[in-house]
Amino acid sequence: MSEQSETRELTPAKAPVAMPEWLHSLLGTLLAISIALLGGAVIAIMVGESPFHVFMTLLRGAFGGPDRIAGSLLQSTPIIISGIAACIAFRGGLFNIGVEGQLYMGGFAAAWVGFSFVLPAPLHLTLGIAAAIAAGALWILIPAFFRARYGTNEVVSTILSNYVAILLTSYFTIFVFKRPGGWSETAPISTTAELPQLFEFSRLNWGLFIGVALAVGLHMFLTRTTAGYSMCAMGSNPKFAEYGGVPIRRNVFLILLCSGAVGGLAGGVETLGVHHRFMEGFAPGFGFDGVIAALLANGHPILTIFTALFFGALRAGSLLMEVETNASRELITVVQAFIILAVSAQLLVRRRRDSQAGERRWKY
Repeated sequence: MSEQSETRELTPAKAPVAMPEWLHSLLGTLLAISIALLGGAVIAIMVGESPFHVFMTLLRGAFGGPDRIAGSLLQSTPIIISGIAACIAFRGGLFNIGVEGQLYMGGFAAAWVGFSFVLPAPLHLTLGIAAAIAAGALWILIPAFFRARYGTNEVVSTILSNYVAILLTSYFTIFVFKRPGGWSETAPISTTAELPQLFEFSRLNWGLFIGVALAVGLHMFLTRTTAGYSMCAMGSNPKFAEYGGVPIRRNVFLILLCSGAVGGLAGGVETLGVHHRFMEGFAPGFGFDGVIAALLANGHPILTIFTALFFGALRAGSLLMEVETNASRELITVVQAFIILAVSAQLLVRRRRDSQAGERRWKY
């Protein structure tokens, strides 16, 4: 055997270039959305409508003019903030499925401050937002304590707390703080507690900028700070993080508290910026949509903005779709269900792959 052939045999083969994690996450997101839209197209055909006509009507309802674009952004605002609440938990390796309940508690607390006190405008608004944040954090306090102290499954405890929050706020709205002679709603809040609107023709308000600022701030925290690195390390591999000196129990407690606080903020923004009172069932499904948006974004705060905008556009466009086509607004629910199935399948595949490779549970 020649010296050249021996050298060729001893030279190690080049390892395949791995796909960047952000690109892998983006492709997974696009795949999930494509599967969902394909499922929606099948349902449209089954009800006797052209999928092209349904989706074009949906797009026109979401982006067919300044007022409709503002409507889509308005629908997206609580989903963005709820998605950031879910992202905080996801990046720490936790699942806060109780964002819906925290949103309701935060919304009610903000409304109570809004109609119970007479204060100057900046102070009143600040106090209402603070009450919403505190209510969301307090509502997740018990699940956070039991998860940190005893290792209780936070998925079960937080999702069960949703029903308690929704029914509890309904009781307060109907039997304790109901506006005399009105529907199932509280008295309107004072104008000093209202979030300023951006346009006269829409209820779109400064809550949109709050959500975007939260997403950017969380991204900077995770990528530029030591505490953010510790949080990501804990979410990636808790045992490795514990060996490195990260206080796991304390971090679990604090991460869930912060997640619940942001969930409460989502409800406060919806109350102070949109409805200006608390109504029974005032924000149906926004918290759950936020969790799905965060999952679809693979826990990335910036990408969560765009997935939340996608869900907001679906909600806004479905109104015109139901009027001009034979397709019901429930078609949007079907699309969301397909997205959940696609994302769940990706999580299961990723978990199996990481388990076989001896790597971390979740990749963000």
